Amino acid sequence: MWAVAVLAVLGVLFGGVLACGQVVLARHRAAQVADLGALAAADSWAGGTDAACGAARRVAGAQGGRLAGCGLRGRYADVTSVGSVGPWRVRVRARAGPPVGALAPGGSAATEPRRGRP
Repeated sequence: MWAVAVLAVLGVLFGGVLACGQVVLARHRAAQVADLGALAAADSWAGGTDAACGAARRVAGAQGGRLAGCGLRGRYADVTSVGSVGPWRVRVRARAGPPVGALAPGGSAATEPRRGRP
């Protein structure tokens, strides 16, 4: 009888580990979508918010993901993606912008300081 109880407990633990693994996988997929979307939006910043967020949505769709939010602050893109597995939902935010020391339009060095956490 105790062997059946041990097997039941092990089965529940194994199921819990599998569920946690699925949530971690969903979070990684959402992070991938957010990162690539933010890079696409930052690359298209000159076209304005609509063009940048359109590029982010296209990239997210190509990755099989979904964006929950997108915006530009200067030349910096801020993208949020969401994912889910079962009853659990994950939300990941990513930011991207020009590399430090990149040339601004007109050929001068970018002087926009980094603010806050990336």
